[in-house]
Amino acid sequence: MKILISNDDGYQAPGIVALHDALQSLEGVEVEVVAPEHNNSAKSNALTLHSPLYVHKAHNGFRYVNGTPADCVHIALTGLLGYRPDLVVSGINNGANMGDDTIYSGTVGAAMEGYLFGIPAIAFSQVDKGWGEIEAAAAKAREMVALMRSQNLVGESPWLLNVNIPNMPLSALRPIKLCRLGRRHAAERVIVQESPRGEAMYWIGGAGAAKDDAEGTDFHATAQGHVSITPLKVDLTDHDNLGYWAQTASQLVAGASAAAGG
Repeated sequence: MKILISNDDGYQAPGIVALHDALQSLEGVEVEVVAPEHNNSAKSNALTLHSPLYVHKAHNGFRYVNGTPADCVHIALTGLLGYRPDLVVSGINNGANMGDDTIYSGTVGAAMEGYLFGIPAIAFSQVDKGWGEIEAAAAKAREMVALMRSQNLVGESPWLLNVNIPNMPLSALRPIKLCRLGRRHAAERVIVQESPRGEAMYWIGGAGAAKDDAEGTDFHATAQGHVSITPLKVDLTDHDNLGYWAQTASQLVAGASAAAGG
């Protein structure tokens, strides 16, 4: 089995090193890393279209790119590797990617790029920042990948999973729990500072606190010590309200026709 690893914290981050070492220890597995040169948190699915991308190889064999997480996976799958991996794994991220975070997450964005190419993909994150118990998180990721391979889930139809692992010793982690995404309150206020030249500088404020952390959400599961796993999809269509918008669209067309005739 061939696995492509990427992340959004950069190729030197402790999370990607631990993930690589853990997955490489699986029997019959070949692992390759193509990751951003620098931290690219919150880059989501962004691709670099108006400047060239360069690939370099680090002393440990990791390849790094002066681009986004999605760039790394995209160029890996469209020519850099020269083969099609069986699984794309992103992480382990320095901090949670739960609820609304998944929209912005470069970790999820890298995994999603693999999914868009028809390859099963997993995004792994630790709940708290700081890399505490990173080896335990890597061991849990290894365990999950091994189980999925043994159950023939890798190499079949593509799927996209978002996994969050509490910063706890491996023996203390509670079983995997299937969850839906929770929701956050609106982000905190923007931070305004004055630059040395007297210009206003704006820094994006912190993420909002959990708004929907009820039982069944990723927020609730990880707070109880469980490893949360959430299947994701790319289709953003509001299927529940297609009927409503069909009526509204008809009214808009009728109004536009009347205006043109008038």
